[in-house]
Amino acid sequence: MSQPMTANHPTLAIKRLDGLLDWAQMLTGVGLIAFMWAHMLLVGSVLASPAIMNAIAAFFEESGMAQVGGPLIFALFLAHFVLAARKIPFRLEGQKTIWEHARLIHHADTWLWVVQAASAMVILIMGAIHMWAVLSELPIHALKCAETLQKNKWWLAFYLLLAPLVHVHLGIGLYRIAVKWGFAKRADRKGLKRFVYALILVSVGISVLTLFRFWFMEA
Repeated sequence: MSQPMTANHPTLAIKRLDGLLDWAQMLTGVGLIAFMWAHMLLVGSVLASPAIMNAIAAFFEESGMAQVGGPLIFALFLAHFVLAARKIPFRLEGQKTIWEHARLIHHADTWLWVVQAASAMVILIMGAIHMWAVLSELPIHALKCAETLQKNKWWLAFYLLLAPLVHVHLGIGLYRIAVKWGFAKRADRKGLKRFVYALILVSVGISVLTLFRFWFMEA
């Protein structure tokens, strides 16, 4: 006959730790979602006027927020990846199993998780390159961004891939947070998905327009 688990039982301790790590993963994810949307809007201000973007960038530079905030965001980025990596299969056998399960059950939420996990691996590498490039070339200036893209077309291709991946990952992450933590009930999921898909399209649209604004900006 099995004995009831006490408060000090190892299994309960493991479950409690796993729950705390899930909370930390959720909170770091929310923080990154908020930062990336703010980042998109701040850089996207160049669509209204390069002077507006320069003024915002100058404020962050002169206040020291860029120098301090940049490394903090990078640390948050790495922490979120480490926390999320607990649920991502890195072995080929595990990846094949997840893929087969997704194909067999034809469940939309499972496919969303597959897309999010796959995009995370690419974003980890490309996001680190982006942050290193930006933080090593402070201060940020609209003309400097334009010159970088115009002088090397590979940077344009780089960001045309990175920006959609980031916003797809953020959108799916927002959806999964809402579902997992009970903010969206089963009856709400269809409407939430439509909202998230629309949000992804708008975010990707703003990001792509911003890139081409830099591309066509005159020196």
